[in-house]
Amino acid sequence: MKATTISSIMLAVAVLVTGCHKAEDKDGMGPAQSAGKAIDDAGAKAAAESKEAAANANAAAEQAGENAKVAADRAGDKVQQAGAEVRQESHEAAQDVKEGAKDATAATGRGLERAGEKMQNAAGK
Repeated sequence: MKATTISSIMLAVAVLVTGCHKAEDKDGMGPAQSAGKAIDDAGAKAAAESKEAAANANAAAEQAGENAKVAADRAGDKVQQAGAEVRQESHEAAQDVKEGAKDATAATGRGLERAGEKMQNAAGK
C-alpha cells in the first residue's frame, strides 16, 4: 500500500474517533440527552400551563354561571313584582270604570227623569 493511502486511512480513523467522542456537559449528559431533556421540560411546562389555563377557564365559567343564575333570579323577582303591580293597576282601573259607569248610569237616569217630567208637563198643558 502506498503511504498516502495509509495516512488517509489513519486520518479518517482519527476523525471518526474524535467525532464520536461525546462532549459531556456538567450534568454528565451528552448533546442528544440534553436536547431530549429540553424537549421533555418544554412539554412538561406546556402541560402545566394548559392545566392552569383550563382551571382558570373552568373557574371563570362557574362564576359566569353563578352570575347568570343571580341575574335570572333578580329578573324573575322583578317580573313577579311587575305582574303584581299590573294586576293591582288593572283592578284599580276596573274599579274606576265601574264607578264611571255608575256615575254615567245615574246621570242618564236623571236625564231621562227630567225628560219624562218635561213630557208630562207638556202633555198637561
